[in-house]
Amino acid sequence: MSQHSRIEILSASPAAIARAARELAEGGLVAFPTETVYGLGGDATSDLAVAAIFKAKGRPSFNPLIAHVSSLDQAAALVEIGADAHRLAERFWPGPLTLVLKRRAASPVSLLASAGLDSVAVRMPDHPTALALIKAAGRPLAAPSANLSGRVSPTRADHVAQCLDGRIAMVLDGGPCRVGVESTVLDLTEEPPTLLRPGGVTAEELEAVLGRPLRRALETPDAPRSPGQLASHYAPSLPVRLDALAAEPGEALLGFGIAPECVLNLSPKGDLDEAAAHLFAMLRALDRPDYLGIAVMPIPERGLGLAINDRLKRAAAPRSPS
Repeated sequence: MSQHSRIEILSASPAAIARAARELAEGGLVAFPTETVYGLGGDATSDLAVAAIFKAKGRPSFNPLIAHVSSLDQAAALVEIGADAHRLAERFWPGPLTLVLKRRAASPVSLLASAGLDSVAVRMPDHPTALALIKAAGRPLAAPSANLSGRVSPTRADHVAQCLDGRIAMVLDGGPCRVGVESTVLDLTEEPPTLLRPGGVTAEELEAVLGRPLRRALETPDAPRSPGQLASHYAPSLPVRLDALAAEPGEALLGFGIAPECVLNLSPKGDLDEAAAHLFAMLRALDRPDYLGIAVMPIPERGLGLAINDRLKRAAAPRSPS
């Protein structure tokens, strides 16, 4: 679709859903309705599709994205679902509850979608169009709100078209969103379970199912509201040195553009979309005991480079003592 084309708004018929699923399978982006807000959907297992989501939103940093699933079995292929998660899913899924769970070792979810963390946020939306699209796509869909970053979240298809025209291929129109506010986000990776974001399911409802109180992240100034807000998070175990023109002895050089001496290169052709897609996987690949540190070549401060540099600064930030 050209940058000058009008975005297509398609009534969510079976034929339109099948077409949208093909667009997603080819790495494209499709906006679709959920019960909360319209989501900007892309293949959650594709680094390039996830990078395209950040680019389309003009998102300032690589915040973790929610992987939307159509069944508990599909979620179980992505994350470790313990007894608490099972109970909550049986009670509130499909519905406006996102669970942050430990990612499986073989989880296909892009590291870019989870901001490089060892957890994945998952949700089963309570909307027939969303569930039909996820099933037709045959893969989990990363889907932040379908708007430019910082703008009001869209609850109608025309809101999406006004905001993202020229940036995505199509919007599936499923009518106005029923809930209109984002999902509750609950982190089950630690004890006690932590409420990261209030939403459509109340803390009291969650506590009734779990049988114990939650920790409220909003009441704790030092706790991040969502994964990735701490100055240093999924930092590699090795120190990271930024704006390096060459590696020092013992370092692995992570290149960008022309870099013949690098161990890995985010994008030999200097493409920021490609660099964003490779960032987390390459940082992990270089986080090895045979190196003393990771040196990263300069990344331009434009477009997705702003988000890449934000993430690299977090990776290089001073570590809190353990």
